[in-house]
Amino acid sequence: MLNASNQEEMDLTGKLLIAMPGMGDPRFERAVIYVCAYSDEAAMGLIVNRTTDDLTFSELLKQLDIASDIELPPSRAETPIYVGGPVEHGRGFVLHSTDYRSEGATLEVSPSFGMTATVDILEDMARGKGPENAILALGYSGWGPGQLEGEITRNGWLTCDATPEIVFGTGDADKWTEALNSLGVDPRLLSGDAGRA
Repeated sequence: MLNASNQEEMDLTGKLLIAMPGMGDPRFERAVIYVCAYSDEAAMGLIVNRTTDDLTFSELLKQLDIASDIELPPSRAETPIYVGGPVEHGRGFVLHSTDYRSEGATLEVSPSFGMTATVDILEDMARGKGPENAILALGYSGWGPGQLEGEITRNGWLTCDATPEIVFGTGDADKWTEALNSLGVDPRLLSGDAGRA
């Protein structure tokens, strides 16, 4: 049970949120969210297992008129764009490995993950100077004071440690299952009905 003292000790920064069946919000069905920032006032994260159907990296660069002088290799041009969440779809964020840093613009979330939300990372990625691993997302997931804690208490989310293997090295369709497996939870045994004692 989550009480006030647990909430004070909780820090979800750099953790994964795993959507539970029956949470009631179809926008987050089977979502895995990397928490980029967490405080008493708010929480912010990016969905790392859901891509857009209609936008690729090369198309995004064209829309933003970035690096138009560069011929992207096909593997880079077809890099998918993720739906980071339902808030501010016009804002872009790149969750990436820590081998890349933009001075004054990169938030070091954890020893394995950084987040950059400026145009220079897109230019660097186009020129082959970006991070080794990256997820480019439009929009984000956000919560106000106490909102995320309440959702966790009501069994809307499980939390686990984020690893580069899950976030960057697992196919999008398998990230939810892999995140649950990291906790020793068999997804086949989950039900959408919350238990009451």
